[in-house]
Amino acid sequence: MAYIEKEQPLHCAGSFKSEGLGICLFERLEGRDPNTLVGLPLIALNGMLRQAGINPLSD
Repeated sequence: MAYIEKEQPLHCAGSFKSEGLGICLFERLEGRDPNTLVGLPLIALNGMLRQAGINPLSD
Protein backbone atom coordinates (compact mmCIF):
# COMPACT_ATOMS: atom_id res chain seq x y z
CA MET A 1 0.00 0.00 0.00
CA ALA A 2 2.89 2.37 0.73
CA TYR A 3 4.10 1.95 -2.85
CA ILE A 4 0.71 2.91 -4.28
CA GLU A 5 0.43 5.94 -2.00
CA LYS A 6 3.97 7.19 -2.71
CA GLU A 7 4.35 6.43 -6.42
CA GLN A 8 0.71 6.61 -7.61
CA PRO A 9 1.37 4.04 -10.37
CA LEU A 10 -2.25 3.33 -11.33
CA HIS A 11 -1.81 4.95 -14.74
CA CYS A 12 1.04 2.54 -15.62
CA ALA A 13 0.75 -0.84 -17.32
CA GLY A 14 0.26 -3.42 -14.59
CA SER A 15 0.25 -0.58 -12.02
CA PHE A 16 3.99 -0.75 -11.44
CA LYS A 17 7.02 1.21 -12.53
CA SER A 18 10.54 -0.14 -12.68
CA GLU A 19 11.87 3.31 -11.89
CA GLY A 20 11.54 5.15 -8.59
CA LEU A 21 10.33 3.11 -5.64
CA GLY A 22 8.78 0.57 -7.99
CA ILE A 23 12.19 -1.06 -8.40
CA CYS A 24 11.72 -2.40 -4.84
CA LEU A 25 9.07 -4.76 -6.21
CA PHE A 26 11.62 -6.65 -8.33
CA GLU A 27 14.27 -9.21 -7.48
CA ARG A 28 15.65 -9.25 -11.02
CA LEU A 29 14.83 -8.18 -14.56
CA GLU A 30 15.58 -10.12 -17.72
CA GLY A 31 15.49 -8.97 -21.28
CA ARG A 32 17.25 -8.87 -24.60
CA ASP A 33 18.04 -5.17 -24.54
CA PRO A 34 20.96 -4.46 -22.16
CA ASN A 35 20.27 -0.72 -22.40
CA THR A 36 16.82 -0.81 -20.82
CA LEU A 37 18.16 -0.07 -17.33
CA VAL A 38 21.47 1.75 -17.18
CA GLY A 39 23.20 3.18 -14.13
CA LEU A 40 22.94 2.41 -10.43
CA PRO A 41 21.97 -1.27 -9.85
CA LEU A 42 18.78 -0.46 -7.96
CA ILE A 43 17.66 -4.07 -7.46
CA ALA A 44 20.97 -4.95 -5.78
CA LEU A 45 20.85 -1.71 -3.76
CA ASN A 46 17.33 -2.52 -2.60
CA GLY A 47 18.50 -5.96 -1.44
CA MET A 48 21.43 -4.46 0.47
CA LEU A 49 19.20 -1.87 2.13
CA ARG A 50 16.76 -4.57 3.23
CA GLN A 51 19.61 -6.68 4.63
CA ALA A 52 20.67 -3.63 6.63
CA GLY A 53 17.13 -3.34 8.01
CA ILE A 54 16.11 -0.41 5.84
CA ASN A 55 12.84 -0.65 3.92
CA PRO A 56 12.82 1.91 1.06
CA LEU A 57 9.01 1.84 0.98
CA SER A 58 8.54 2.77 4.65
CA ASP A 59 8.35 6.31 5.93
